[in-house]
Amino acid sequence: MKKYSIIIALAALVFSCSSDLESLNVNTKDPAAVPGESLFTGAQKNLADQMVTLSVNYNNTKLYAQYLQETTYTDESNYDMIGRNVPKAHWDAMYKDVLKDLNEAKKIINATTYSNPAEEERKANKEAVIDIIAIYAYANLVETFGDIPYSEALDINNLLPKYDDGLTVYRDLISKLTTTLAALDTSKGSFGDADRMYKGDTEKWKKFGGSLLLRMGIMLSDVDAALAKSTAEAAVASGVIESNADNANYIYMSAAPNTNPVHTNLVLSGRNDFVAAETIIDVLEDLNDPRLQSFFLPVAGSTEYKGGGIGASSAFKDHSHVTPRVQAAEEKGVLFDYAETEFLLAEAVARGYAVGGTAKEHYDAAITASFEFWEAANVATYLAQADIDYDTALAASTATDPWKEVIGTQKWIALFNRGMEAWTSIRLLDFPEMRPAAEAVSGYPQRYTYPIVEQTLNGTSYTAAAAAIGEDKVEQKLFWDKQ
Repeated sequence: MKKYSIIIALAALVFSCSSDLESLNVNTKDPAAVPGESLFTGAQKNLADQMVTLSVNYNNTKLYAQYLQETTYTDESNYDMIGRNVPKAHWDAMYKDVLKDLNEAKKIINATTYSNPAEEERKANKEAVIDIIAIYAYANLVETFGDIPYSEALDINNLLPKYDDGLTVYRDLISKLTTTLAALDTSKGSFGDADRMYKGDTEKWKKFGGSLLLRMGIMLSDVDAALAKSTAEAAVASGVIESNADNANYIYMSAAPNTNPVHTNLVLSGRNDFVAAETIIDVLEDLNDPRLQSFFLPVAGSTEYKGGGIGASSAFKDHSHVTPRVQAAEEKGVLFDYAETEFLLAEAVARGYAVGGTAKEHYDAAITASFEFWEAANVATYLAQADIDYDTALAASTATDPWKEVIGTQKWIALFNRGMEAWTSIRLLDFPEMRPAAEAVSGYPQRYTYPIVEQTLNGTSYTAAAAAIGEDKVEQKLFWDKQ
């Protein structure tokens, strides 16, 4: 009997020790689940990083917009997307690092009951803000690829989602954004310090959402004129960005890994891979544009500005480089700004939409906003130049649609350092004309091709999507680009 008692005592001791050891494996300092607010912050940064970065592994649109050129390795300047699989990098960043995290953040926040009554009241606004960023990301995917996974996207149980028609997706996004903006309660806050753009200011989020709705309406001008007009007019009625104080800027920090990606690309990398492109240097000089000095430095040891040839090797020491501000660690990551909003309003007026004001008034306001943002002087003198004055430049243009040339050129300048949106504007307005690349492997890119992995792993859906848009080539114009 004594023997059995000893065995039972030993077993109890082992069980007790085992339980104690298991408890040691629990990290009591870390949360068992990730808060929705943290996922939101991460997704916000991932979106800003992807839109801002100059890394040729992730985003080559500043090369496509011919703001910058490569010095030695010129594949990307010559439109090679496949070598570094850039379409997959963008696809993964938007779906996995942005949209998936936003989706999970919204689920968690919706399921959370906050002990603080004021925080509980902010739940609906948090979900609305998440929707605005998600719509921004989905719109970018449509504008970049065409047909995309949408109705079946983000479902971890469906690894082979179908691709939805791009126009159908875009119309649905417009509908959702309209509903979201109407539901956003600007009398209450949202994410507070977890929001690295607006610190939870819902009035500014509503203006950002309104400007996004305006842009999306304009994007459909050549394919669904009625919806484009009603959307643009509804956006203005809802409220849009009204000054540079409303800009949708992601706030970067002074130390890695939270610096502006351009700082990482140009400074922390220790590499000399990029110089100014001849296209923008020549245009700025021809127009006597003071923003030249805001964007670029003269060639070392001279007062001359010189851009690299498109697609050609360009020695770093012999060409202009971006200014210290452009490559600063804490330079803001711009997702949307006042200048772009005013240019969109100028386009809307030129297209006959009832958004208030004249095309010239919005055009002048846009250029003035750009000068203010870049701290450039003498905007009044600039606007008075014959080749800048809206009415004079319009009369001098030989383009089929003169306003597209006049607005498109100035919009492109104002979008400097925002490659993705500049590339979209170039494709929509067809101005300014981009120069041929020296050793181009394709025609000028009209879209990203679908990731190669989609061909191999989701072949049926990929094949149907490629056929629906025309063909999976960079030269294939998308549904919104009819001109």
